[in-house]
Amino acid sequence: MKYYLIAGEASGDLHASRLMRSLKARDAEAEFRYFGGDLMAAEGGTLVKHYRELAYMGFIPVLLHLPTILHNMKVCKRDIMAWQPDVVILVDYPGFNLKIAKYLHRQNIKVYYYISPKIWAWKEYRIKNIKRDVDELFSILPFEVEFFEKKHHYPIHYVGNPTAQEVREYKDPSNLPCLGEAHDTPPKQGETEGVIALLAGSRKQEIKDNLPAMIEATRHLADRYDIILAGAPSIPPEYYEPFLKGSSVRLVVNETYRLLSEATAALVTSGTATLETCMFRVPQVVCYYTPLKRFIGMMRRLVLNVKYVSLVNLIADREVVTELVADTFSVDNIRRELEKILPGGPDRQRMLKDYEEVHRRLGESDAPDRASEIMIQLLTN
Repeated sequence: MKYYLIAGEASGDLHASRLMRSLKARDAEAEFRYFGGDLMAAEGGTLVKHYRELAYMGFIPVLLHLPTILHNMKVCKRDIMAWQPDVVILVDYPGFNLKIAKYLHRQNIKVYYYISPKIWAWKEYRIKNIKRDVDELFSILPFEVEFFEKKHHYPIHYVGNPTAQEVREYKDPSNLPCLGEAHDTPPKQGETEGVIALLAGSRKQEIKDNLPAMIEATRHLADRYDIILAGAPSIPPEYYEPFLKGSSVRLVVNETYRLLSEATAALVTSGTATLETCMFRVPQVVCYYTPLKRFIGMMRRLVLNVKYVSLVNLIADREVVTELVADTFSVDNIRRELEKILPGGPDRQRMLKDYEEVHRRLGESDAPDRASEIMIQLLTN
């Protein structure tokens, strides 16, 4: 069968590549064409557009790049119609993908959504579009079942969480070379008490907003800890240089899992990275800068449909990790909360214990295998 996939960022590239691998194992005649990234390309098929050309966030960046976004959307629609796939599989990235779904519905092309849009957080009105335009929805978060099926009477497939599985497989002892051996970056001289990981996001705007405060908040720990920044796969290393100048922070690229496997604690921008950090059992502080802090803080409480922004807290349905967002985001707050989760800090052991509840709720299921099995059954019956 012919599968067309659309992933618009690094995490989507990872999850989609694993799904492609599972589809190939079950469908010997599988053909792939996609908007995606390097991990998907490694699985074969044809890469039409790299997600580096798609990943814009925030009102102003989107507005500035609107012609490019519209052009990419036009290219995507035209390419799908020319190739005539058996199904189009959308992977997260709702701003782009839901518009594609609307178009494909009118063209009578099957649409499966793997990693459902997070409309439970905001823009819940999108449920109307999903019901109309998406043939099958595949969820990776356990609490989404109640939201979609009980609240909105829209049946979905809960397949387990791919991040939990990816981390579980990576943590196999054979996959854990020393961080210092894995990079050209030399190891820090002298003994340190451990590693503090900085995960500042996968888009330039996120990095610009969050990284300076993260660096400043860890500056006083540079003589005790090795401060290491995880470079995002879509960001060229030279982009980080102005931020790192004058600091002791080291950069490692495309090695987030390896970094987390050795980290003592982490500062993390909200997103999939918060769940990855939890899966590695690394205590963390979630940091997310927004402009107009007080106004956004107030609007967050009024507009968001959920109490938390991190997946860790959402899955646990309580505050496991501290979230410093909008009006609570500051260097002083980041520094203070980080101190609490370092060895000997008052919150460290409590957070590690609470992580176990998140692990339990996610379970041991193999998400891409389960999703591919259901997809092929639906397409062949």
